[in-house]
Amino acid sequence: MEKYPLYPTTHLRDSFKPKGEYKRLPVPMEGTSTTKRDYVAHEVLPVKCKPPEKYVKSDDNMDLTSTYTQDYNPYPICRVPPCLLRETKYTSSDKMNTIPTYKDDYVPWNVPKREMIKPNNKYHPSEEKFDHRTTIQDDYKFKGPVATKSYKPLNLVQKNMTPFENLTNYMLSYVPHPPEKCFVHEYEKYKPSDTPFDGLTTHKQSYRGLAGLPAKLMKPHHTVPCHDVPFPSSTEFRDKYLLWPHPPISVKKPAVYVPPVEKMDLKTTTQTHYTPHKGQPAKSCQPLAQFKKGTMPFDGCSTMKDDYKAWQCTKTKPIIHAPELKVAEEPMDYLTTFQTHYVPHPPTFTKSFKPGWSSLRSVTPFEGQTIYTSSYTPKKIARCLASYKEPPAYVFQEIDPAGHKFYLPVLETEHPLHSKGKEQESNLSGNGLSLQELAVTG
Repeated sequence: MEKYPLYPTTHLRDSFKPKGEYKRLPVPMEGTSTTKRDYVAHEVLPVKCKPPEKYVKSDDNMDLTSTYTQDYNPYPICRVPPCLLRETKYTSSDKMNTIPTYKDDYVPWNVPKREMIKPNNKYHPSEEKFDHRTTIQDDYKFKGPVATKSYKPLNLVQKNMTPFENLTNYMLSYVPHPPEKCFVHEYEKYKPSDTPFDGLTTHKQSYRGLAGLPAKLMKPHHTVPCHDVPFPSSTEFRDKYLLWPHPPISVKKPAVYVPPVEKMDLKTTTQTHYTPHKGQPAKSCQPLAQFKKGTMPFDGCSTMKDDYKAWQCTKTKPIIHAPELKVAEEPMDYLTTFQTHYVPHPPTFTKSFKPGWSSLRSVTPFEGQTIYTSSYTPKKIARCLASYKEPPAYVFQEIDPAGHKFYLPVLETEHPLHSKGKEQESNLSGNGLSLQELAVTG
């Protein structure tokens, strides 16, 4: 506060930004559009239909025959005999030789059994006991626990006896000001209009149903053309593709079957060339297995049991080192450094010097005018000229075949309602009426 003193307040400069106000044109708005000006209603005449010819029923009968029944005639069908030969089975009364060639050709030899070639194993385990010590246990000897001294400094809390100064720049500089009164806008009371509601709409006033003939159906009647000429039975296939003359089919007489006198030889080439030899089947030369019953008991020893014998060893005890941690005899207090040093103090509630919210509102009343209320002024609802029996400022001209009445405006003489007809130009064009002609449906 000594280095940065307060300066006197200065007023804000006015803004040189131009105000965005809407500038209205003095010319009144024109009620015509491009559609009303360019697209003019033209005269539409009804479409004349040709009356259909009357149907005359003929007395001739219809020929129900077709080219398929006349050209394609059915032929007799005969069953085709089978071409497969009959299966013949041949049986023989000779007995089957069940000895294979392996037993006849391969005879076992009389060779004595060879002795087993086994290396002499001269390994003998030592009789001394195994000490079960490693190189780490021999080289790296265990040393007792080392008591280290803690050099952590003691936490000496220095308490200040002077009271805490709770003054801030915010409390000294910003002084709360009294709030201004809010501007309350007074609304105008609703005043209903004195004119009674007529309940009429533009549809009720403009479009009235007049007496007239119902609309005729313009869809042409579908008639089937009838001809007195009979249907010709000749086709392009009959005229161009004629039947060729076929020569008579020569049928050969089958030869008469004569059964043979001699008997059929049912033997095959294998049976005739390969004749069986007269002889006895070969005997097996394999000696029979002979079991000698001895008086000596069975020796259940083997080379595995004799050479590899079980050692006599005891289970090694685990090496347990002496505990390095010394357990204190005094009981544990279960207190942390936070609980010992940081003592809880009663909370101090500070007073809020924040100024109250005061909205800066202008005293000038709100301008409730808009572009719509200033540009589009309400207009009186005028009666459509098509609702009159004889519209004013128009002269009857003619009636077309469809029943529409056409009127022409009277421009030479001034009529009291002539100015009102000009105002209703847009209504006439919107209802399908042009600016020069007025048509009333009959």
